[in-house]
Amino acid sequence: MIRVVLADDEDLVRMGLRVLIERADDLTVAGEAATGHDTLRVLRRVRPDVLLLDVRMPGMDGLATLRAIAADPDLAGTRVIMVTTFEIDRYIFEALRHGAAGFVLKDAAPDELTRAIRVVAAGEALLSPSVTRRVVAMFSQPGGAVTGIDTLTGREREIVAWVTTGHTNEQIARELSVSAATVRTHVGRAMVKVNARTRAQLVVFGVRAGLTVER
Repeated sequence: MIRVVLADDEDLVRMGLRVLIERADDLTVAGEAATGHDTLRVLRRVRPDVLLLDVRMPGMDGLATLRAIAADPDLAGTRVIMVTTFEIDRYIFEALRHGAAGFVLKDAAPDELTRAIRVVAAGEALLSPSVTRRVVAMFSQPGGAVTGIDTLTGREREIVAWVTTGHTNEQIARELSVSAATVRTHVGRAMVKVNARTRAQLVVFGVRAGLTVER
């Protein structure tokens, strides 16, 4: 069972998310919070698999909460999906920099949100198509050398290139005729080498490094 915490200052939004999640056989709501400080307290108490975090909350907003999570060794492993009605570049890029594993909009289809929870709980990244386009456009611009690319093996570069396409480990494994465990191993090693805390950050690295899939 995937345990989820909901963090949003609007009661109706949390209610809608709770109903949606509880309808799924493999998902359950482990806690709720209406402020950033409450979110941190709930996370320390229940240690969920995934946090759905609203960007705009009064006082300590979602981005500040995300920074606090990343700075706390006890919470740094929390998988966070940012949920918002605002698709603004600075939100996207700051969220990725501070370790968000996913970014979806509140008007996303219900199955898109539940899929995001499952994908992120499995240790992968989930960005909505429009967000992915923004990431690619932003980080494809010239912006200085990318450090760490020389530390990757040829196979690791190949798999990071596939990661930037949004494919899951299982999909990459089928494309390369290897096991999903092998892909996970290469992804994990690449993340350590380039200092990417999340798969989403590995996507940003791969795009900035210009890694592309050769077909």
